[in-house]
Amino acid sequence: MVRGNADREVIERSERFGQLAPWCADLLGAERLATAATWPLTHELEIEGLGHTVVCHSTPASDDPIYTSITPESELLDALADVTADVLVCGHTHMQYDRRLSNGLRIVNPGSVGMPCEGRPGAYWALLGPDIDFRRTEYDVSSASDAIRALGAPVDEQLLSYLVEPPSPNETTAYFESLRGA
Repeated sequence: MVRGNADREVIERSERFGQLAPWCADLLGAERLATAATWPLTHELEIEGLGHTVVCHSTPASDDPIYTSITPESELLDALADVTADVLVCGHTHMQYDRRLSNGLRIVNPGSVGMPCEGRPGAYWALLGPDIDFRRTEYDVSSASDAIRALGAPVDEQLLSYLVEPPSPNETTAYFESLRGA
């Protein structure tokens, strides 16, 4: 388990994105929040066929930097200069991709289970080793969306609609690149 930006927002009861994080914090309670606060930013492991692998939400140093499958390599080489692994498994941008940089670092984003951006609903993930095997698991996204509403979660309807009708990878890439200022 590694900690990401949404986990941090809930732990801090941030109102950056409205009332959802404080609502989730209240629902989880102090003991679960304390456990989440202990989750590391990274996890390192050796994976047969892949080698030394670092798992993180965005970069090993922070859960916030945004990069996508089309971010210029020079920017990634700078941002990830301290990474000595063979493979960096990240998330943050919710899209599956597998990219190798000129320095040999392989960047893998397995996608997202709870907020997919692949143009069709489902849980997106990957099996690691001996290579990367991207997967998609179907589930009843309409029921999941209805359950979130029934809980009374203060979630934006647009965001909730992404479970049922996720944006395409191209739309999402353009959005995240615009946040980077590209």
